[in-house]
Amino acid sequence: MRILVVEDDALIREFVVEALREERYDVIHAANGEEALAWCGRRVADVLTTDVRLPGGIDRWQIAERWREHNPGLPVIYATGLSPIVPRPVSGSLTCRPYHPEDIVRAVRRLAEDRA
Repeated sequence: MRILVVEDDALIREFVVEALREERYDVIHAANGEEALAWCGRRVADVLTTDVRLPGGIDRWQIAERWREHNPGLPVIYATGLSPIVPRPVSGSLTCRPYHPEDIVRAVRRLAEDRA
């Protein structure tokens, strides 16, 4: 299973990517919405996990919606440490807050089990 991690904080991104790789998931990552959408055209992810707060002109909801144009059933995990932003409902999504890298691993594991 390949996971795309979208996180602007380099340290958090590194921790999450490493935690997922330790569980033997194939992980790609992006620091912002623009990078995430570049991966979108390649259809390379089975799960998308994205930070709720991202810099730039493309937000987390746009990332999920664009990816789902190509893969309507794509599971999305919205993750944030602390955010006053109320998640816009997007079918099939899961919000973890606050979170540690292991929380993302558990959420991905649950998604993998549901697919099996």
